[in-house]
Amino acid sequence: MKHQIKYGLLCFLMIALFACKKAAVKAPVQPAQDTTTHNDPPPVVNFLIPSYNPSGLDTTKAFTKAPVVNSLERQDLVEVSGVAASRLNPGILYIQNDGGNPNQVYMIDGAGANKGTLNIPEANRDWEDIAVGPGPVAGKSYFYLGDIGDNHSAYSSVIIYRFEEPDLSGQTFPVNINVTKIDTIKLKYPDGPRNAETLMVDPNTKDIYIASKQSNFCQLYVAHYPQSTTSTTVMTPVVKLYFDKATGGDISPDGTEILLRSNQLIWYWKLPAGTSILQGLLMQPEVAPYANNEPQGEGIGFAADGSGYYTDTEIKGYSGKLSTISFYKRN
Repeated sequence: MKHQIKYGLLCFLMIALFACKKAAVKAPVQPAQDTTTHNDPPPVVNFLIPSYNPSGLDTTKAFTKAPVVNSLERQDLVEVSGVAASRLNPGILYIQNDGGNPNQVYMIDGAGANKGTLNIPEANRDWEDIAVGPGPVAGKSYFYLGDIGDNHSAYSSVIIYRFEEPDLSGQTFPVNINVTKIDTIKLKYPDGPRNAETLMVDPNTKDIYIASKQSNFCQLYVAHYPQSTTSTTVMTPVVKLYFDKATGGDISPDGTEILLRSNQLIWYWKLPAGTSILQGLLMQPEVAPYANNEPQGEGIGFAADGSGYYTDTEIKGYSGKLSTISFYKRN
């Protein structure tokens, strides 16, 4: 009887040991834990917020209320989205169509006359604004083209194309110029993708500013100079303004004035001597004249000589409307 008990106990132990080994062999290998953060929500970033009441702003008397309005000679340009004055070629203005249009920048004068075309060797994903200012080589003027539109907030980065302004001296207009040497500046928002239509360049520091287009407010980010042309730069958050759906902006050639616009409103800052752009944006602006004469006004830019500012508009989808350039003269 004792032998039977010992034999049964031995069998039980052998069966249990075999079961454990079998379970160990068949146990699934657990994958390493995914520690990536590509699906994590973007980090919360802090913006400076001005203390003034945005609904109680004064109106500036620096500019005339009624603009001089001229129709563009080229009425095939129906999605004009920016305007910037040349610093190198007196009287020349640059304009561009936004996303999905040919990769071209157009040159006009203040009367709307066609002065030619710049052919850009990059696709027009969603070009939304342009600027002119200094760049890497001292004494030269550069063109900045903002591929910053992102209606669905889907792009991991946005792009600024930078190239030297062409010298049009002695040219017979209209001209057709191929831009061959161009810098690609890739920028990323620190808090996730944003739609934007406002690009500005600080003429004193060469910093690049982008303002988001959002309902009831806009967030301004800066990419400090020198901006990398080989890797993606994460921009720095700076100021949050309670400004509804910003569609364009500009900094004056001397760096003492700022314009920010929507389809219905323009804000204007006059900066005291020695005030940085960041410090200026925290100051209370004034409302600048706007005649509400544009069905979908998007572009705004100072005249190169400081004599006033220009605005322009999209007209696609607005039957009977003309593509125009408006000028608000300085008083």
